[in-house]
Amino acid sequence: MCTIVVLMDKTPRLREQACFALYTASRAVIGLYRPMLDKLGLTYPQFLVLMALWETDGLTVTALGDTLQLDSGTVSPLLKRLEAAGFVERRRGDGSGDERRVTVHLTEAGAALESRGCEVTQVVGGASGMSYEDLVALRDKLTEFTESIRTRETND
Repeated sequence: MCTIVVLMDKTPRLREQACFALYTASRAVIGLYRPMLDKLGLTYPQFLVLMALWETDGLTVTALGDTLQLDSGTVSPLLKRLEAAGFVERRRGDGSGDERRVTVHLTEAGAALESRGCEVTQVVGGASGMSYEDLVALRDKLTEFTESIRTRETND
């Protein structure tokens, strides 16, 4: 969904589009992360996986996808690369005998990255030049926007 700002007698302009502002903001933020994450051997999506696991280690692949709002076809390759790098491990079964259930756990190396990950997010947050309160308000407004779109998608 693209919110369009239109004056009555004017053709919509690219820079007036909310979707374009979101797109360029996303690219700018990921661009800030890239050099710091390169030093850690991570991509931004891999970093998001680790952040989710730092919050709650041992998530199922399904729960991890739900947390990150990604489908399993996207999550699985991320996990494969993180596992190859030695940051996570996937375990089959949950003790109930259900071998279909796969949980994802941080390795010692993955857990050790958390402090460096915190530094990365602080640097990126500081680079915006926005106050903490403004960043929280922006995050909350973007979350509201995303939830509104997702609600509309499920109702259509």
